[in-house]
Amino acid sequence: MLIIKVSDVKQLEIIVELADTIWHEYFTPIIGKAQVDYMLKKFQSKESITQQIHDGVVYFLLMEDTVPIGYVGIIIKNSELFLSKFYILSAERNKGFGKQVIKFLEQLALGYERHKISLTINKNNINTIKAYQKMGFINLGAIVQDIGNGFVMDDYKMEKNI
Repeated sequence: MLIIKVSDVKQLEIIVELADTIWHEYFTPIIGKAQVDYMLKKFQSKESITQQIHDGVVYFLLMEDTVPIGYVGIIIKNSELFLSKFYILSAERNKGFGKQVIKFLEQLALGYERHKISLTINKNNINTIKAYQKMGFINLGAIVQDIGNGFVMDDYKMEKNI
């Protein structure tokens, strides 16, 4: 698998397409279509991602050979690397790519002299929570964030010391 830092509009457009596919497929049963549509528009549109990159979020495209299979978005914070986005197409899950990405992020964090990776994850995303726990993340508890339009993100905060 190749992990490529997003640096052009074409790569950004691929991420928007991946987000639309992955979010509708994976998150609709968890949070419903209305919230998925709202979150895609608010957080994963071309305009939103462009603004996020301008504000310091770094996106990476995940490629298997020449085929895009997922993406990652990170923020380097004061004491940690925050894993804001990490999504892989369903056909590519359970192939070890998640572990490869976490190893990449650990090295990246250490390069920035950060010794912790943190993330938030929907409380009902049980299989992914278990996967993160297998990779050494611990659950720090609940966090609920109002994201507007009557929707909230009802998550757990997780972190891993490296």
